[in-house]
Amino acid sequence: MELLNGGVVIGIVDENKIPVKYIGVGEGIEDMEVFNSKDFLDAIL
Repeated sequence: MELLNGGVVIGIVDENKIPVKYIGVGEGIEDMEVFNSKDFLDAIL
């Protein structure tokens, strides 16, 4: 999972109280995946 810009998601979700439903794992629309918070945290910790 590419996390180059992923860290900003934490602040946006916290500040705006909105859920993350999808995450881009590449550059194209076909690179969108359902967001899994456990997988995301496992990748950055």
